[in-house]
Amino acid sequence: MQLKEALAQGTQILEQALIPSPRLTAEVLLLHATHSDRAHLFGHPERELTDCERVHFGRYLNERLQGKPTQYITGHQEFWGMDFLVNPDVLIPRPETEFVVETALEIARHSFGEAPLNIADVGTGSGCIAVAIARELPACTVYALDISSKALETARLNASRSGVENRIRFLRSDLLHLSAPDENSALHSNNSRAPCKGTTLVVPNQKRQAGASAPEVSAWSSAAKADLNAASVGMAEAMPLQQFTDSSLLLPPLHMVVSNPPYVSERDRAGLQREVREFEPATAVFAGESGEEVYSKLIPQAAQSLRRGGYLVLELGYDSQGSVRQLLAGQEWSEIRWRPDLAGITRVVSARRTGEQLHELP
Repeated sequence: MQLKEALAQGTQILEQALIPSPRLTAEVLLLHATHSDRAHLFGHPERELTDCERVHFGRYLNERLQGKPTQYITGHQEFWGMDFLVNPDVLIPRPETEFVVETALEIARHSFGEAPLNIADVGTGSGCIAVAIARELPACTVYALDISSKALETARLNASRSGVENRIRFLRSDLLHLSAPDENSALHSNNSRAPCKGTTLVVPNQKRQAGASAPEVSAWSSAAKADLNAASVGMAEAMPLQQFTDSSLLLPPLHMVVSNPPYVSERDRAGLQREVREFEPATAVFAGESGEEVYSKLIPQAAQSLRRGGYLVLELGYDSQGSVRQLLAGQEWSEIRWRPDLAGITRVVSARRTGEQLHELP
């Protein structure tokens, strides 16, 4: 089977199954299976796939037809112009979360200039927010917080790959409350390649699933082309884990708290895309029965953790503005600003900490 034939067949299979962006998805999966880039794909369309490449491409198509997001199949997602490793232990970074980074950077540069800052990223997941901020603000120290040790391992690996690991502290926590370490610190890898056991592209017949849709597939980045997962696993195994198992460290007074917290109501679970509902980590998606539970805990904790004049920056769900507005209505907050995304949905809120001084400032 030639590359052009595999691409055409994969596109047709995904299209018939109503998978969004079937051509782009087939292309990304074929590049992943062949360890090649788009230049090779379109420059050598008549190259024959090896038996192993053909088996892997069929496997990846099968996984996508079963609802597994493309990003979890390839192990990569682009965010803020960087390539991030992702797996089912972490939420797939979304383009709208870049509004959180943009807002945080605007506040940091306008309000603090080039001063060294302490910034907490609550629920860091893949580390996309923490890494982006650390890359853009070289004088800051970022505290990447998450309840999941596996997520922290992924975040730390992404920080190392981006060259900012020495300016990010990885700490296990329940929101802004640091917690004792758990014993589950083995790296979770979801992209190990199965041995090739055949020579044909085998894709079972699939029924159309009208409700199935995929998270947005980003452009294939140069780092992803090389399929760095195997090397990344080796790096992670060599990394000491004490940075996020050290519960004795207390957070310093913070200049900024940023977060893309869980905000989906359990009542909305059935209506979510299959890719989100069945494959992404529930603790990173669902916030309780109303969807407001995490905001109601995080905002008071941020008021206690921020130094006077510090800022809180939160990503919002499509219907979160009303409840968050009430939570920010106290005397602890001022300069509340709401930022819409490109679709006009209020996506980010920022607020300045006012009120009584809670910390001895440096």
